[in-house]
Amino acid sequence: MSLSMNMLSQSQLSGFSDFDDHQTVYTIRDDAAALNALIAIHDTSLGPAMGGCRMWKYDAHDAAIVDALRLSRGMTCKNALAGLHYGGGKAVIIGDPHSDKSNDLFHAFGRAVESLSGQYITAEDVGINADDMAVMSETTAYARGTKTNGLGDPSPYTALGVFHGILAAVRHRFGATDLTGLTASVKGLGHVGMRVAAKLHLAGARLIVSDINQANVDKAVKAFAARQTEADEAHRADADLFVPCALGGGLNAETIPQIKARIVAGAANNQLAEPDDATRLMDRGILYAPDYAINAGGVIAVALGRPGSKVSDVTAKVEAIGATLAAIFTRADLENRPTAEIADRLAQERLAAARARAAA
Repeated sequence: MSLSMNMLSQSQLSGFSDFDDHQTVYTIRDDAAALNALIAIHDTSLGPAMGGCRMWKYDAHDAAIVDALRLSRGMTCKNALAGLHYGGGKAVIIGDPHSDKSNDLFHAFGRAVESLSGQYITAEDVGINADDMAVMSETTAYARGTKTNGLGDPSPYTALGVFHGILAAVRHRFGATDLTGLTASVKGLGHVGMRVAAKLHLAGARLIVSDINQANVDKAVKAFAARQTEADEAHRADADLFVPCALGGGLNAETIPQIKARIVAGAANNQLAEPDDATRLMDRGILYAPDYAINAGGVIAVALGRPGSKVSDVTAKVEAIGATLAAIFTRADLENRPTAEIADRLAQERLAAARARAAA
């Protein structure tokens, strides 16, 4: 076996602005399996680090490190805010998910996860599906999101949580109890985005859809009587809601002034390019549903959907995302602070309480 794992030092990581006192970041190589990957463990105050594995063709290795750092920190906050007994971690496999997948690659990555003895628990993310997780599970006991060790594909639960989060945002901003007559611009029609679009359509919303994959757009246009737009124009759409379900970083100093929607609520991770973007949204009167609060349905399903668990219990926990967001919106209004800041504060309060219990 040619698997090698090396820990990046604090000095190597300190040059990255997204480094946030991460506990450990591993680089992983297996040349025989064509594996080049990273596992970032941010914080384990609440329990073992849990977070998905993403496969993407990054332009540079440093871009993969940045993604792993940002995503793992987001998982710490997501798991804390969802009330789960797991910390935050994330993995990225550097490669094209359309052409570079192989059983050898996923077996090698599974061995890397297994070598951490439960410090990190993985699941699917962008570029990785339930079939890939099943292959990983052949070499590690710490791969979730398969039918043999849980509820299977977590995407439906992510979409369910996003939908209930959108309902909460619509109630808060418009005082409406349903989506009839509202227009939503959905950017990204993958495993989660397509399901979110379907739920919005069934709830009475008019849809504008976009994706870098034209086949997905064609499918959504036909199924939901939707209009299409270009992916890089989705945020400009004349809509009541902007629903980003693609990659992160789309809310930034350039795009926020162009948004016409009064609500931004979607499934994408790391939607804000930088913390100040939360203030930019608030200053424009746009209600933002913090990404790691609204898209926690998948990790809830992975964490709670173990063999023997009740699907109804998991579903109820996912649907409660709406109540969590309603509380964030209300507190943000009372304190006149960005919703993302309130979500961060709530997550940090739970982490601090866990650390205090551990130190007692």
